[in-house]
Amino acid sequence: MLQIEENVSLKNFNTFGIEASARYFVEINHEQDLTELFADSQWLTTERLVLGGGSNMLLVNNFDGLVIRLNIRGIEHRINHNEVIIEAGAGEVWNDLVNFCVNHNFAGMENLSLIPGSVGASPIQNIGAYGVELKDVFESCRAFEVATGQVKVFSKEDCQFGYRESVFKSALKGQYIITSVKFKLSLTPNLNISYGAIGQELANRGIGEPTIKDVSQVVSAIRVSKLPDPSTIGNSGSFFKNPVIDTNLFQTIKAQYPEVANYPAGDNKVKLAAGWLIEQCGWKGKVVGNTGTWENQALVLVNHGGATGQEIYNLSSQIIDSVYTKFGVMLDREVNIIP
Repeated sequence: MLQIEENVSLKNFNTFGIEASARYFVEINHEQDLTELFADSQWLTTERLVLGGGSNMLLVNNFDGLVIRLNIRGIEHRINHNEVIIEAGAGEVWNDLVNFCVNHNFAGMENLSLIPGSVGASPIQNIGAYGVELKDVFESCRAFEVATGQVKVFSKEDCQFGYRESVFKSALKGQYIITSVKFKLSLTPNLNISYGAIGQELANRGIGEPTIKDVSQVVSAIRVSKLPDPSTIGNSGSFFKNPVIDTNLFQTIKAQYPEVANYPAGDNKVKLAAGWLIEQCGWKGKVVGNTGTWENQALVLVNHGGATGQEIYNLSSQIIDSVYTKFGVMLDREVNIIP
């Protein structure tokens, strides 16, 4: 029997450490629990929030609805020649899955090491880091349709992946709850070490022929050096998306700032490093009340203690305005804002 709790604190369920409460709260440990939950028509019409690791969200206020905490566990795999299919429950910690794959020499996820959050959230956001995105290793996912109680399998094409985007954030937002995800990996590594500082860090360590474990360890070390630990200081990792602009605007910016960090994005588009833009506006390490930006990475907003979600949201708005004023580039928030 499912336990529906009332007036539950969400402070320990969001990595910003924001003190907010849920009017109703339920933990889901099995896919069939969702069938039981929505058999009660009350929950079909109640506003709901699905929680995994709570790492990619900002609670601006108390949530006057039902918070569904996904805790569906389990990792299974099968090997067919050189191909490895992994299936993981939506409640698995993302980095635990990455470590499982690296330790079994299943190649493909190593660049995604140490990304906070849960497996179930990974397709929604099309998470990515260091030149690899979730879609590059995605096979399919199972998702519970709230309105009908049916379970549907979504292929890569069904998910309509984009940069930090998927159909679950757009056309089908709020209609499905992902219960498990399948990934396609390989026993033959095809390492991607050209992005960011991976190659340089490998060289610094004297590693000429890296393994996937080497890459994973280097990516983890780089992330630790740049990003604060949420258990030490509240944060949600990268708060903004790296903006993609047209080449004309890029040339205008580059003429004034030749050192601008950039990456080709195809179709006469260029991706800029949001952290670089924010830093140029003087925000890196700045403290504003109980909030601020991380001292080692301006892309990360932090809760220095006691900050409200509204304070952090207001800071993000100030940053967006200053970057637009200086560069003519509009930043988009990567973090999901829960109003």
